[in-house]
Amino acid sequence: MPKPQPLLFARHVEDRCRQFDDLLTEAGYDSLLIHSGRPEMRLFDDQHPPFRAHAPFVAWVPEPFSSDSLLELRPGQKPILWFSQPRDFWHVSPEQPAAWWADCFDLRIVDSAAGWQDRLAQTCALAVIGRERDLGPLPDRADLNPEALLRGMNEVRTVKTEWERECLRQANLRAARAHLAAAQAFDSGASELEMHLAYLAGADQDQEHLPYNSIVALNEHAAVLHYQHRSAASPARRHSFLIDAGADHLGYAADITRTWTRPEHTDFDDLIEAVERAQLTLCDEMRAGSDYVKLHRQAHLAMAAILEQSGLVRMSAADQVESGVSGYFLPHGLGHFIGCQVHDVAGQISPDGKPLPPPEAYPFLRLTRTLVPGNVVTVEPGLYFIPMLLEKLRQSPYKDAVDWAAIDSLLPFGGIRIEDNVLVTESTPINFTREAFDTLDKASSRA
Repeated sequence: MPKPQPLLFARHVEDRCRQFDDLLTEAGYDSLLIHSGRPEMRLFDDQHPPFRAHAPFVAWVPEPFSSDSLLELRPGQKPILWFSQPRDFWHVSPEQPAAWWADCFDLRIVDSAAGWQDRLAQTCALAVIGRERDLGPLPDRADLNPEALLRGMNEVRTVKTEWERECLRQANLRAARAHLAAAQAFDSGASELEMHLAYLAGADQDQEHLPYNSIVALNEHAAVLHYQHRSAASPARRHSFLIDAGADHLGYAADITRTWTRPEHTDFDDLIEAVERAQLTLCDEMRAGSDYVKLHRQAHLAMAAILEQSGLVRMSAADQVESGVSGYFLPHGLGHFIGCQVHDVAGQISPDGKPLPPPEAYPFLRLTRTLVPGNVVTVEPGLYFIPMLLEKLRQSPYKDAVDWAAIDSLLPFGGIRIEDNVLVTESTPINFTREAFDTLDKASSRA
C-alpha cells in the first residue's frame, strides 16, 4: 500500500470546500448532507451484494466501503463527518479513521444512523444526497437530490485535483501489476477462472473491492463486449485472451484492457500490434480543446485503416466510416471519464448544463465533451469479430467488399481491445496506464 499523501488530500478538501461553498450559495442552500449509502438485501434473502459508497460521498471521503456514514457541509465551516462504527459481533466494524485524512473533518463517531438522524430535521434550507428509502421522511424545506446542485457537483468532479490524480495513478499501478499476473497465467495454460484468481492475487484485492466486474475472456468470448462468466475449464485450443479489469485506490478506479495471443498466431498478433499503435496515437490526441466526438471518429478511421491494410475489407477507411461498415467491427465508444466511478459523471453534459447527446451514428459513445486540463479519460478502441454483427454485414450492400474467408478464420479469436487511462493537461497528455507498466518493467529489470 503506498504511503498516504496528507498534504495532497488536505488541498483536495480545501478546493472542494471552496467550490461547494459557491455551489450551495448559488443554489440557495444553507447545508448539504451526503449519505454514504446502505447495503440492500436481495429480494427474499438476507444477503446483499458487495457494498460501495455513493460516489458523491467517495469524492470527499477516502472510505469507499463505509456504509451509513454522513457528510455535512455548510458554507464557510469545516466539513462534519458522521462516521459510522456499528457495535456488531456479526461483522468487523470499520477501523478508526486515520488521522492523515480524518483531521480534515470535524469527526463525529456514531454507532448507527440514529447518531446522525437529527441532521435531517434541520430547519434551514437543506439539500440531501442519497436514497429516500435509506433516509426516511425529510422535512418540507429539504430537497432530495436537487437536479441543479447535482449537476454542479458532477461538473466539479470532471476536473481532477492533484489528490485524485495520484489516486488514479496508484490504481493504475495496482491494476497493471495484476494484468501482468493474468497474462503470465494465460501463458501457462490457465482457465478463465484461474486467470481471474491470478489477477486478484496480483492486485492484492478481493473481487468485492475491485471497481467493476472483470472481463476475463478466452477465444471467442472476447467478442462479447461485457462477457460476464469465467469458465473453470481450459479450452483445448488457446487462440486469444482479452482482459478488461481494474483496481481501486481509496475509492478511485483504474480501467485497463489488454489483449494477448499465442506466438503461433502471427496474423492475429499483427492485428493486436496495429490496434495498439493506433491506440497510442489516439492517447496522444487527448489534449485540451479536443472534441471527443471527433476523437471517436478518428478511432473509427484508424480501425478502418487496419481493416483495409490487412485486406479484410476492400474499402477505403473513409468510405468504411461514412457507410457505417466500421461500426460492425467497432460497435462501442472510444472511452469515458473515469474517477471515483468507472463511468464517471457528466460525460454527455456541457459545462453550462446543456445536454450533449451522442451522434445518431455513435449511440454508445459515453463522452461527448470538449476536453479540458484535469479531465481523466479512458481510450479504448477495439476491433471485434462478433457473429451477430457480421451476419448483418453479410446482408448489407457492402458484403462483397469483405474477405469472408479471412473473417471466418478470425472468429475463434473474438476480438481486440486496448485501453489506457489518460490525464488531459495543458500540454502533453499523461498516460497513467503506460506509466504504470513502464514502472513495473523497470523494477523487473533491476530485480
